Amino acid sequence: MADALVSVVLERLSSIVSEKVGQKVRLFVGVKNEVEKLTSSFRAIQAVFADAEERQLKDQFVKHWLDQLKDVSYDMDDVLDEWDTAIAKLQSKNTRKVCSFMIFSCFHFREVGLRHRVAYKIKELNERIDGIVVEKNRFHFKLLEAGIKQLEHHETASVIDVKEVKGREKDKVRVIKTLLSESSQGPALRTISLVGMGGIGKTTLAKLVFNDHVVKTHFNRRIWVCVSDPFDETRIAKEILEAHMRSTQNLKKLETLLEKIQQSFREKKFLLVLDDVWNEDATKWEQLRNSLKCGLPGSRILVTTRNRNVAKCMGSSPTDILELGLLPPEECWSLFSEFSYFEKTDREFDNLEDIGRQIAVKCEGLPLAAKTLGSLLRFKRSKAEWESVLHSHVWEIKEAESNLLAPLWLSYHDLPSEVRRCFSYCAVFPKDFTFYRGDLIKLWMAQGFLRETQNKEMEVMGRECFEALAARSFFQDFKKEEGDDSIYACKMHDMVHDFAQFLTKNESFNVEIDGAAESKIDSFSRDARHSMVVLRKYKTYSFPETIHSLKKLRSLIVDGYPSSMNATLPNLIANLSCLRTLRLSRCGIEEVPSNIGKLIHLRHVDLSGNLIRELPEEMCELYNMLTLDVSDCEKLERLPDNMEKLVKLRHLSVGRLFVKMRGVEGLSSLRELDEFHVSGSGEVSNFGDLRNLNHLQGSLKIRWLGDVKDPDEVKKALLKSKEHLTCLRLWFESRIDKGTIHDDEVLEALEPPPNLEFLEIRYYRGIDPVFSSCINKLRVVELSEWGKIENLPPLGKLPSLEELTISWMECVKKMGDEFLGLEVDREDDEDSEISIGEMTSPSPSNIITAFPKLKGLTISDMRKWEEWEGGEGGRWRRGNEDKTNISISIIMPSLRSLLILKCPKLKALPDYVLQSTTIEKLLIKSSSILEEQFKAGGEGWPNDSHIPSITII
Repeated sequence: MADALVSVVLERLSSIVSEKVGQKVRLFVGVKNEVEKLTSSFRAIQAVFADAEERQLKDQFVKHWLDQLKDVSYDMDDVLDEWDTAIAKLQSKNTRKVCSFMIFSCFHFREVGLRHRVAYKIKELNERIDGIVVEKNRFHFKLLEAGIKQLEHHETASVIDVKEVKGREKDKVRVIKTLLSESSQGPALRTISLVGMGGIGKTTLAKLVFNDHVVKTHFNRRIWVCVSDPFDETRIAKEILEAHMRSTQNLKKLETLLEKIQQSFREKKFLLVLDDVWNEDATKWEQLRNSLKCGLPGSRILVTTRNRNVAKCMGSSPTDILELGLLPPEECWSLFSEFSYFEKTDREFDNLEDIGRQIAVKCEGLPLAAKTLGSLLRFKRSKAEWESVLHSHVWEIKEAESNLLAPLWLSYHDLPSEVRRCFSYCAVFPKDFTFYRGDLIKLWMAQGFLRETQNKEMEVMGRECFEALAARSFFQDFKKEEGDDSIYACKMHDMVHDFAQFLTKNESFNVEIDGAAESKIDSFSRDARHSMVVLRKYKTYSFPETIHSLKKLRSLIVDGYPSSMNATLPNLIANLSCLRTLRLSRCGIEEVPSNIGKLIHLRHVDLSGNLIRELPEEMCELYNMLTLDVSDCEKLERLPDNMEKLVKLRHLSVGRLFVKMRGVEGLSSLRELDEFHVSGSGEVSNFGDLRNLNHLQGSLKIRWLGDVKDPDEVKKALLKSKEHLTCLRLWFESRIDKGTIHDDEVLEALEPPPNLEFLEIRYYRGIDPVFSSCINKLRVVELSEWGKIENLPPLGKLPSLEELTISWMECVKKMGDEFLGLEVDREDDEDSEISIGEMTSPSPSNIITAFPKLKGLTISDMRKWEEWEGGEGGRWRRGNEDKTNISISIIMPSLRSLLILKCPKLKALPDYVLQSTTIEKLLIKSSSILEEQFKAGGEGWPNDSHIPSITII
């Protein structure tokens, strides 16, 4: 990570010596020489990085030297950030139409003080770097050409997530046999333990067993809990219960939880998996185990652990401790080759097979090593690149527990520097933490890991870094989006997490508060830069005062409910002046202190889920702010008045509660705005405030409670110029008063974005909704709670529509041709209809298709809906006697799923649904008339007997 830090510092040093603004705000002449000297020293160090980083694995003195270098680089970055921020603020002020003389005069006095402060700090840092350079020369590092690795973008869909467990079939059979075996001797509740070294595949095998069909059938209940360290009986008890209860929020005492477990599991045959157990204190496990004895005989506990002593403490008999061995050579080769030869040709395979087999041997039967190295070599196609991995000196390094360091190091070192920094940052989170892609990217941005270029935004760079780490097997347990199969969440293997912590020792730490907070935190370095403090949500602990002494912290992430946060927050902010990330979600905060405005480096602020009534105006002085999250703050009524000063803000989240906004029109850098709340004409915020936000991406919800009196004001939103918006939610919550324009006029004036794919319209009270012709890319539409409309709009004309949901249309009694979008295309004279047998094939121009791509249709809570018209599946028509104007209507030719929920008056489904050959799923719930028709033997049954899945509830 040090090389990436040095690169950032060099980049900033090169710009600081140049003139920044018209006022020639520069460093003193002598300091310019100091900066040039610093630049020279950093470049000399950069030249020996490749050798130094490899040698640190074997030489603790070299590792200590690199740690010193990181400290200096961090401090240098803070100094330069202070300077850049002051200059940028001056530029921002000079762009406003105020007295420039007063601005310059005011800044001049501050600037002199700033220049003195920066000059002093740079001189001090130069003295420190001199010592580091002298020490560097003693190590006699080699000058190695490491080169600058470029980040290559690989599609997420190409990430390999192997479901099969190579070489574990016999182990799987053995574990299942042990779990299911009954014995007349021994305890009724047996504990089976899988024991093996890190990276050998214990958790993977346990998952395979947990999801086996025979196991699912045998046990009434199956529960999976990741234990890790420390062993927290209360947390484990809560997670056991939460597997079968909606909420355990009010259950805080262990005794109460154990009583609930007994009630829930009494007379049930269950399987409880406790993954990654480290506890060697049998007394901590005893109470929980006793509460589980209420289950039926044959209930089992399956434990995974690296330590045989842990298995004994958990109550496993010698015969119930199953040692997991290394993969056989051929199975290890099979797993390695599945990753390394993915997307390679047969010729490339033949050329590289011999080297690949030698590398697979070096994995020594460890699945994680084979997967990691295979993922590394997947992107290398030359023999020289493969031989470089085979003959690396890293293989000479032996770690105490396993040989995983070498494969992980090789894969890590092959990453570009920006990806390495992103990976290393993950060490701040605890084991088994779920990483959400969007959240992680914002945290990387706040630390300056992602540098925006002319052609690539930070968010795009962050997504590519995330995908690169997933493709190299640094992430696992992927959760993917349904639409595009992209990864939105993942976890990290314990051994990979250990490796990340090895890389960031003394730099990052996470700590769980369990009553001994101060002593735990005292063990960490005073120079720590990133910290996560976990306070279990069901326990009440004070926020540890020791954190205040970690004055160099750049990240403070708090998870839990500290009892003293309101009292300690002002002092905490006063001490941690280097913070770039402050994440205090759901910490019971009632007031944000005004001194937060002095945290000039702050870029990421998450105050979501707190009890804040207002934000201090001083927050608008946080010029570098990139992300502000105040979602789910139930008492928050408005944002500060001077929000437009946050010119760099890219992500603003206000959540579901209505918040008055002022100054949003000045936030032209915004990429994400989850909700925009319109207060009405002449109030705090209006549609026109959106006009400059042309960088908005993804999803936007617009809600308005106030009056809208001018269609031109609505048009000022200029949604049509926001080409990166793909999802739009419109909530018509305004009251209709005299002089207020109607919802029809608002909808028509909005002019939707050109690349819209998802549209939701809720609480619409218009009569005749107008759908713009610009929305031909719409794939998903949701319409809900339209109070006055009797006829649905012609949605059948939307050419790309795939999913449609209609609900709570209280005035709709009938759906027919107007819904299909066919009434204007058909002749009113019914005599013009002719049968298919009378006609020859029509020309393509005369074929009319309604809902051509619709796959899923859900209609719910339509209490007055009685008729769904639609005679024959297709109808030929003619417009005159010589039969020249003939057309056929094709309706929903791609429909796969139809859900009818809570429509009690609906009499029948139309013919084009009943005769459909594409429907795979039909669900009818709380719709009494239809239920009778579609029960087996009912009048609807012959028509729908070809549908594979019919569910009547």
